[in-house]
Amino acid sequence: MLLLYTAGIQIYVLIIRIFSLFNAKAKLFINGRKDVYEQIAARIDATQKHIWFHFASLGEFEQGRPVLEKLKEKYPTKRIVVTFFSPSGYEIRKNYALADVFYLPIDSKSNAKRFIDAINPEMAIFTKYEFWHYYFKVLHNRSIPLYVISGIFRPGQAFFKWYGGFYRKILSSVTYFFVQNQESERLLKSIGINQVIINGDTRFDRVFENAQTPGKLDLIEKFIGHCPALICGSTWPEDEKLLSALPEKYPDWKFIIAPHEIHDSHIESIEKEFPAGSLRFSVFSSANQTLNAKHQTLIIDNIGMLSSLYQYGKVAYIGGGFGAGIHNTLEAAAFGLPVIFGPKYDKFQEAKDLIAIGAAKTITTDAELIEAFEQLKMNNATANAAKKYVEDKKGATDQIISMITK
Repeated sequence: MLLLYTAGIQIYVLIIRIFSLFNAKAKLFINGRKDVYEQIAARIDATQKHIWFHFASLGEFEQGRPVLEKLKEKYPTKRIVVTFFSPSGYEIRKNYALADVFYLPIDSKSNAKRFIDAINPEMAIFTKYEFWHYYFKVLHNRSIPLYVISGIFRPGQAFFKWYGGFYRKILSSVTYFFVQNQESERLLKSIGINQVIINGDTRFDRVFENAQTPGKLDLIEKFIGHCPALICGSTWPEDEKLLSALPEKYPDWKFIIAPHEIHDSHIESIEKEFPAGSLRFSVFSSANQTLNAKHQTLIIDNIGMLSSLYQYGKVAYIGGGFGAGIHNTLEAAAFGLPVIFGPKYDKFQEAKDLIAIGAAKTITTDAELIEAFEQLKMNNATANAAKKYVEDKKGATDQIISMITK
């Protein structure tokens, strides 16, 4: 199985190399790792101990960020190393002030030893998932504590299948699991992993904190005026096609779309879906642009504003539900926004919870979207339920800090 694992990683990298010839994200994935050890040597003193946080991408970073920042607050002189697997995380957070940030070298026997030698971690913290055989083995062999926070497991994963012995061995290298729900705890204990506690999701701490002190966006206030607004976060083309039915039906509302991908072709496709009254944020923010009555839809063509946009909404639509799975619903819920999303939400406990308390609706057609929007817009009960749900779930960060710093 180890041979298959190693071969699978090599094939994956080969495919990415091929894609890098014409795909910008794949090119970043390859080029960002070319001189990673030189970058580390220039910035990291390997004679000092470091705390290592690894994140798959940007979403996991935001999830684990409360733990990182609380540790830094508790131990301000500690050096922190952050690694990302995906360019979408690294490129946005590469200048993060509290840590030295790098791409994680591809998992291999030599890379794991060389990387861990280079950063000299006193502990490693992985958020939610990504279980790398060679990295975990080196950490285990060197008795370096390894924690998985906000973990979530499902019966369909290889760890819990008859053929999953190799993958179960990877999990056995983890010092402690902090998981989100009872099912995850039950599944881990069913394969003999008892170093586990139900701790919840650190994202609740992050989004709650963000909702208390959101960044003020003067141009958004100007665009919305006195109108109610639907904030559409991390949308994909399938989402935008459905959403295009709303502006004409609700002329008194404003619609703000923050797509997951902001390359020109995607922005142009959104403009085609919303031909009447759409405006790019980059155009709106230019000195000579003025608003007029026809401007009903604002397209956010930059990264980084979404978590502050929700403060200006009455309802949120969360994208991704027609693809691999929905994006972050909690950022919106923390501001008291009921949420709407597509059908692919089964991997997200918070989405199920929000539906159960009436603070979310799942849809598959434009008719269902309109129905859900009618039920949720200007509904104080659903807004209060969403906000209370987040408030009641916070607190995971302090428990993690208490246990890993004993």
